[in-house]
Amino acid sequence: MKKKLRIILLVHSSLTPPENLHPDDPRIDNFRTEYDVKTTLKALGHTVMVIGSHDDLTPIHTALTEWKPDIVFNLLEEFSGNPCLDHYVVSYLEMMGIPYTGCNPRGLMLARDKVLSNILLAHDHIHTPEFKLFPIGQAIKPIDNKLYPLVVKSRSHEGSIAISQASYVTNSQQLRQRVELIHAKTGDDAIAEQYIEGRELYITLIGNARLTALPFRELFFGDTEPSTPYLATYKTKWDPAFRQRRQIKFDFATKLTPTLEKKITQTCKQACRILGLNGYMRFDIRLNAAGQVFILDANANPGIASDEDSSHSAARAGLDYPAFIQRLIELGIRARKQRH
Repeated sequence: MKKKLRIILLVHSSLTPPENLHPDDPRIDNFRTEYDVKTTLKALGHTVMVIGSHDDLTPIHTALTEWKPDIVFNLLEEFSGNPCLDHYVVSYLEMMGIPYTGCNPRGLMLARDKVLSNILLAHDHIHTPEFKLFPIGQAIKPIDNKLYPLVVKSRSHEGSIAISQASYVTNSQQLRQRVELIHAKTGDDAIAEQYIEGRELYITLIGNARLTALPFRELFFGDTEPSTPYLATYKTKWDPAFRQRRQIKFDFATKLTPTLEKKITQTCKQACRILGLNGYMRFDIRLNAAGQVFILDANANPGIASDEDSSHSAARAGLDYPAFIQRLIELGIRARKQRH
């Protein structure tokens, strides 16, 4: 029998699931991950305290010192409204000597910064799209026409924030308009990456020193015009009605040879080690017609609601949702022991 633990569930203050929330509640979509993890932890027999945080570490400090949890289950993705500050909260947990689920501070910081992660991966001969950085507050300079077409996105935001079909640009005017929109909408630098034609796969790995790749997922674009670029836009990721209209779906990848699967797995494991990722992570990749693997994004602590790609991959690997959540706890405790 697994040891029953005292667990702090750390969430954003606006995402603290109401006590009376239930699966048929119309509010459930606002708290899906938090609700799924909380109810699963309780079903596993653990004692759970939910702590909401926005821009103050005091509630976390108080809970750690007074309640003395065995581990913190970390679902926090930003601090003080800034996604680039989440690693500071995890650094605080490190200083307090508390085990936590998910990635370490350095890995969070490196994966969050698309510019830095691309540079590090490319240095070790992992394919990433060529890119240009457009810092906020600086003049938008023309670029070499040979780089087009490009996809313009935020340097730091995840979840396809501010990505639409208009993010695909083919000339300087479109580039300027989209960069300005990213600056205005996200308050972040913009990055313009070369568009990679090919299949879009999502590779989830779990582990610390030893990594395990779970069955691959793929984004199937369905009823998309041949001339339309295949993009994982915000609507594609978060609007089920839009996906249904366009016959777009997320499902398990098919028609991959064992050799190609091995190549993808080795590439993602190498990327994990370069970026120092641990716990659980997901890579968004493009596989071109020549069989080259391009890493588009490294996602430390990706979404783990029961209906997310990583959870589906875990289930296909034999870890149902409760077993998956329990495994993440065990990895967090083991990581603490390995570090100390």
